[in-house]
Amino acid sequence: MNQIQENAPFYLKDNFAPTFEERTDTGLTVQGEIPKSLNGRLLRNGPNPQTGWSDHWFLGNGMIHGLELADGQANWYRNRYVKTPLYAQADSDPIAALMELDKSAANTHVIHHAGKILALEEAHLPWEISTKLDTLGIYDFDKKLATPMTAHPKVCPITGEMLFFAYGLFPPYLTYHRVSAAGQLIQTEDISVPGGTMMHDFNITENCVIWMDLPAVWDIDNMNQGLPLKFDISYGARLGVMPRTGGNSDVIWYDIEPCYVFHPLNAYEEGNTIVIDVCRKADMDAAAVLYRWVIDQTSGTVSETEIDDRSIEFPRVCDSRVGLKHQYGYAAGLAGLVPYAERYIKYDFNTMSSTVAELGEGREGSEAVFVKNPDGATEDDGWLLAYVYNNATAASEVIIMDAKTMSPEPVARILLPGRVPMGFHGSWVPF
Repeated sequence: MNQIQENAPFYLKDNFAPTFEERTDTGLTVQGEIPKSLNGRLLRNGPNPQTGWSDHWFLGNGMIHGLELADGQANWYRNRYVKTPLYAQADSDPIAALMELDKSAANTHVIHHAGKILALEEAHLPWEISTKLDTLGIYDFDKKLATPMTAHPKVCPITGEMLFFAYGLFPPYLTYHRVSAAGQLIQTEDISVPGGTMMHDFNITENCVIWMDLPAVWDIDNMNQGLPLKFDISYGARLGVMPRTGGNSDVIWYDIEPCYVFHPLNAYEEGNTIVIDVCRKADMDAAAVLYRWVIDQTSGTVSETEIDDRSIEFPRVCDSRVGLKHQYGYAAGLAGLVPYAERYIKYDFNTMSSTVAELGEGREGSEAVFVKNPDGATEDDGWLLAYVYNNATAASEVIIMDAKTMSPEPVARILLPGRVPMGFHGSWVPF
């Protein structure tokens, strides 16, 4: 128990290995100057198996890491397990728990909406946590939510609505949900798809949602073998466009080449076309590279264009551009197929060019969160914040990068006393 095994798979060793201590640290060392406009908390979620072992990277117990910044100061760092029933029962089988909505690993994302902070994992209900990362309990939108919740909901910058979905191993395979800006679940629709797939993410535009029905198929006959998925091109691959307030009968489907996408960067409408920028994998084992899909709703066709052949993941845009036309996007430049960042890349989609900020030898980065400068005038006026591991010190830091200039030297580094393992997704939660 609680031992890191040297012969373990990548997701259980080096800086992917779990950390077992829950801690609260103040008096943090800061190198450089924290912008005084950064007032809030940088939260990051990830799998952290409490026993030291899990059968897949996606299955470990969720642990939230948080850093509070205010008035140019770093107030505290803390980390807490999300204490769900799966955590309470250390010997639980996460795969067997797929059919129990409350038994979440809560390990994939942490978001905020309508005054709630929610820890998410796509096979279960969300779990609410406090501003100090304590687990408050399951959250089911006043008992109106009877399905899982995706780890990648989208919050519309115009209406404040939160849109999300659930996928299932058994019918209904896909369910759409819409939540008001005040946090009320106001729409639920079952959407027809041919079978059970891992639909990890989706897209929104100003007026539509776009489904990615791709051939990562649940292998029901092999549920006891790690994460039971297979890439089956016979399933097909297609994009489904649906009005935000619509339902199953309104979906128009467009065939594309078989592939897989964990994470899109953004989507938007332009006349009678829909533009979608994604991190596209040729199959489940391939590196993800930046692609652009353009859906021509008049001709019923989709053009598919590779923009960049570098291995990338964890794409982000400015939150105020979600579902709207973006000029800039940001991504982690990965170390080949190993899911940590050696660099961060800024894309300018007006010029189809990019700028790279290298982290430097021995530094390994996680997803960078874009935080808009509240006093800024342009889309890229803000900062990238990321947890980064420093091999030289065997400890982690949070870096604050100028998102406009992409200077490789951060505006500030906040040194953390311990190690933050590699994880998945996070959010900036302003005060």
